[in-house]
Amino acid sequence: MLEIVYRDEYLIAINKPAGLLVHRSPIAMDAEQFAVQELRNQIDQHVFPAHRLDRKTSGVLLFSLDEQTHKITQPLFAEKVITKKYLAIVRGYIDDQGTIDYPLHRDDGKLQDAVSHYQCVQRCELPVPFGKHATSRYSLVEVTPETGRMHQIRKHMAHIFHPIIADRPHGCNKQNRLFMEKWNMTQMMLHAKSLEFTHPVSKEEIKIEADLPSEFLRMMKLMHFSS
Repeated sequence: MLEIVYRDEYLIAINKPAGLLVHRSPIAMDAEQFAVQELRNQIDQHVFPAHRLDRKTSGVLLFSLDEQTHKITQPLFAEKVITKKYLAIVRGYIDDQGTIDYPLHRDDGKLQDAVSHYQCVQRCELPVPFGKHATSRYSLVEVTPETGRMHQIRKHMAHIFHPIIADRPHGCNKQNRLFMEKWNMTQMMLHAKSLEFTHPVSKEEIKIEADLPSEFLRMMKLMHFSS
């Protein structure tokens, strides 16, 4: 059963588990379960996804409960009036804060502007040799994407040489293999932590948060990051 983290007369949000597609997709024909259908069956009501999350990404996923609300909610994401915050565990010691302004290509080859802001939350160094280094370094990062391109945060973190742990194909294969072999960890360390926005109907200020999944918490504990 999906975890519902917010619900009113017009909107509903879940804490999407990693590995669950939002809806059917021709690029993932192996999938048999989808958030749209699972939530619809759970609450016995049609739902309309207001935005998307990657299959591998966990966290807050917002839906409208009727078509009229959907028409006024979905554009809020494109208009950049919804603040999205993500948590990620990345390779290396990232800068205290920064902005990644790096355009990304769509599937059709068109280049789109893409901007992500990040802030380092914590850093750790583990006594685990990696390559030519005697230890392994990691950072817990909060990322606020200004735009919403496909795999934006994953591509942006890789672009600045701090790939997200267990990200395939944008991450570091050697690092991913280390996590799989040493800690039996294959879940990508990217979580949609929260959404903040003005409710499109009631005009109230809304903040929706989603707890971290167990695998993310396990890695947090391993790295002595405070949750």
